[in-house]
Amino acid sequence: MSFLKTNINLLVTVFCLILLVLDISGQKDKSKDDEEFRCPVEIGTGNFADPKTCRRFYQCVDGYPYLNRCPSGLFFDDISKFCTFKNEARCGPIATTPAPITEPPTDLAEKCQPDKCQLPYCFCSKDGTIIPGGLDPKETPQIILLTFDGAINLNNYEHYKKVFSKGRKNPNGCGIKGTFFLAHEYGNYHMVQELASKGHEMATETISLQNGLEDKGYEEWVGEMIGMREILRHFANVSKTEVVGMRAPFLKPGRNTQYKVLEDFGYIYDSSLGVPAVPIPVWPYTLDYKIPHECKSGTCPTKSFPGVWEIPLNAHYVEGFEGGHCPYLDQCVLNNFDADDVLQWLQEDFSRHYDQNRAPYMMAFHTNWFSIKELEKGLQKFLDWAAALPDVWFLTATQTLTWMTDPKPLKQLNNYEPWSCASKNTYPPPPCSNPNKCGLAFKPSGSNITDVRYMTTCQDCPNKYPWIGDSEGTGIPGRDNYIPDNVKK
Repeated sequence: MSFLKTNINLLVTVFCLILLVLDISGQKDKSKDDEEFRCPVEIGTGNFADPKTCRRFYQCVDGYPYLNRCPSGLFFDDISKFCTFKNEARCGPIATTPAPITEPPTDLAEKCQPDKCQLPYCFCSKDGTIIPGGLDPKETPQIILLTFDGAINLNNYEHYKKVFSKGRKNPNGCGIKGTFFLAHEYGNYHMVQELASKGHEMATETISLQNGLEDKGYEEWVGEMIGMREILRHFANVSKTEVVGMRAPFLKPGRNTQYKVLEDFGYIYDSSLGVPAVPIPVWPYTLDYKIPHECKSGTCPTKSFPGVWEIPLNAHYVEGFEGGHCPYLDQCVLNNFDADDVLQWLQEDFSRHYDQNRAPYMMAFHTNWFSIKELEKGLQKFLDWAAALPDVWFLTATQTLTWMTDPKPLKQLNNYEPWSCASKNTYPPPPCSNPNKCGLAFKPSGSNITDVRYMTTCQDCPNKYPWIGDSEGTGIPGRDNYIPDNVKK
């Protein structure tokens, strides 16, 4: 019995040594693989394609790579960054980040040359503070730009309707207008069409509002921007010729890549660049020359994009910086203010524009501003106060730029055709009275679980939830193929 027990112990020991050797060998192979793959220094965290096979990918966490294998039968898609079926997977590595360091100096934008930059096609000034047309501030309309980011839905639609109350008029008697930079997820396109039919401007943010888009390549920006424009065309009856503006998610523009997409696909303007808390606000300008202010995001364009307008977001702040300073009003800390405090804060902030060079006063919001009653009440008071001023106009971004290309003094604006009520004849048609409410299959990026998203539209319900690469919701991934305007026959 003792002899048998000794042999059994010996066999167990040998077996354990074999397992240990195999494990060490596997660890060495894994370490070897990990050592060969280096996580991108500028990103550090995320999923990246294995250069050797589409069946594996690396998950980088704080710069260290962990090797992962896709489930049996699936392959890693280096665009969507998750494992999917072979016919859907775009095997990597796929270059998605621009390389600004390699740009030759001749491609970089020069400083403003006012003698060469003339309206209507070009506008710049040394520090961005000069009024177009050389107008005196007292002859210049004070434009207020009401802009809203994200999807339009039941969370915000009634709040937006209150902002654009029928009682609020511009000096020519026409209703006040705003601009919506739209994202797709959870969007209600019946509501979008209703607002567009009343003369409010629809512009694009992106389909997914994904983080890190500023580091992605040309195709990703095309899919997000032009895909969003196509969704508006198909589901809200807003034609592509009416969607001429763009705002990057989180005000992080995509360096030169995003602006190349703007240029190629016929956009007129961008509104993604934040301006620091400067004493005199900055006017919109064209990107023929270098931007005339500090680049807050660090991802601003560096090349020249002639004729493409930038409508910057001047920082909001008051003397002493009570509440902080912010490009979006909901990012300033006003939560402990009552409605009258909010009114006074906005009036002081507004006066920096109104009492100086009358650069457009951009009031940019996310939905969360309207979730705090005192902020909403204070805004309503401010809008009533400002609308009573005889030289204040609430306009869309495109109306603003139309005036800037051929500036007219205040006394001529009551009969200024681009701002007249007659322009309503060019608005999209009103929506249907009985829209379709669609519950559609949707698999979020990075998830293996199919979810349901709801969408309301006057059009027929699509087969699947519209998304990047399939803006009409056909259910055929990668169906979209967008051709730039400048290469069409």
